[in-house]
Amino acid sequence: MGGLRTAGDLVARAQMEKKLKIADAKTYVAQKLGIDLETMTDECAMKELREKLDIGGAMSSVGHAKGMAAKARIAAQCGFNIDCVEKFLNKTKNSGAPPTFA
Repeated sequence: MGGLRTAGDLVARAQMEKKLKIADAKTYVAQKLGIDLETMTDECAMKELREKLDIGGAMSSVGHAKGMAAKARIAAQCGFNIDCVEKFLNKTKNSGAPPTFA
């Protein structure tokens, strides 16, 4: 994997959060993204997929998700529980203000 350029960040999070071995984590992420394992290692294909799903990337383009917005979309797409996203959503839910990225 290659970090944000491909799907390495997502695989690492799946390993830590879901307590999966690397092969199982790759399969889990591939299923959640709706791609095969080969596509996960292709930088060009993953750049297009990250832009399509708006889940951030190494060099986010103008108009695409960055930071918290990207994390929230990753959490929703892959079924991850990301603490900072949960805290942010709880705070915005309690304040009555809708989050701009959900």
